[in-house]
Amino acid sequence: MITRLSDIDRGFFDREQDLRAVIPAVKEIIRAVKERGDTALREYTRKFDSVSLTDIEVSAPEREAAVANVDAELKSCIRTAFDAIWKFHYRQKRSAWLEEFADGLYIGELYRPLEIVGAYVPAGYFSTALMCLIPARIAGVRDIIVCSPPCRDGNPDPRIVYAAELAGATRIFRVGGAQAIAALAFGTETVPRVEKIVGPGNVYVTVAKMLLRDHVEIDFPAGPSEILIIADDSANPCFITADMLAQAEHGIKSRAVLVTHSVRIAEAVEESLSGEDSAEGQNSIILTSGMEESIEFANRYAPEHLVIMVRDPLSVLKRINNAGSVFIGDYTPVAAGDYATGANHILPTAGYARIYSGLDVAHFMHRITVQHMDRYALARLRHAVTKLARAEGMERHARSIEARFS
Repeated sequence: MITRLSDIDRGFFDREQDLRAVIPAVKEIIRAVKERGDTALREYTRKFDSVSLTDIEVSAPEREAAVANVDAELKSCIRTAFDAIWKFHYRQKRSAWLEEFADGLYIGELYRPLEIVGAYVPAGYFSTALMCLIPARIAGVRDIIVCSPPCRDGNPDPRIVYAAELAGATRIFRVGGAQAIAALAFGTETVPRVEKIVGPGNVYVTVAKMLLRDHVEIDFPAGPSEILIIADDSANPCFITADMLAQAEHGIKSRAVLVTHSVRIAEAVEESLSGEDSAEGQNSIILTSGMEESIEFANRYAPEHLVIMVRDPLSVLKRINNAGSVFIGDYTPVAAGDYATGANHILPTAGYARIYSGLDVAHFMHRITVQHMDRYALARLRHAVTKLARAEGMERHARSIEARFS
């Protein structure tokens, strides 16, 4: 399992191969939903979830019954997570501003929420409902539509319903997979068309979001989960092993990578993992020549979750450029961030952390610039604007300025 960095090939960094493999199947699902709407949703739910749907939408009485069926202690813990997530994301909300940049020239910005968004919540992941809906609610989104696969009995997952209710869901639909993404993108007889789709999912969900970007905006590609741990010889091998094994619970496509220049740590973690039940290829241990090489590897890999277990973590953090979310020290496991630290757990995967940030309030808003000048402010800019306009062949632009002084 231990591999020296010099022996790593370029394919190790290509985590999009699983996405490319399912493109034909996802295209067919998208086409079917676009053409046949609810009928296709029922067919795919029967095929993939073994459920024959009567009602696609979860009714108000069903929502009430589902909430009543959630254990009181679990409700309390969900509310604890809700409070932390709300507190963190509320700090992200931007306020309108207007400032005088020069005499008579005012420049500013307005921030307006999207009107209707779709949140995809994978089966069983009620915490994801909080992560999707809370920032949307803080942003002021009018309608928040939730899609999540049904349970085996055809009912919605009561825990997801409770979390969605708590976080402000407008409507909830018991449909999952690529078909749910297509329904949100095009709209069906039952499911409304949305302006943006957020939320993680399997490779089919991720590919559907990517293929439908011509029809609907998305947050970012968020597929199979991953963790990368940078460790030196001060790290605790037991903690490293526990975090890597926790990652395996996300499914056989999830990946856990340890990067270290300590042979002792590498061997200790390898031994701990050897007796555990995880899919081949899920766990990797990369042996580097030193901390500098470990950091370079991490930035190139651009992991969804980056854990730093070293003597001087802040010195490493300063050199991290690409990561979805960073967890520092022995007592900041990814699992804590998945649920209740308050930071969002919907993060870019497959190396997309190089160009995307995790889900936040800004994903649910758009920005409008505002400008105001009086006659004297425009007069000061008159020469520059007319000269620049004519240099670009925009004569009438120039004349629109001069008309105000004729």
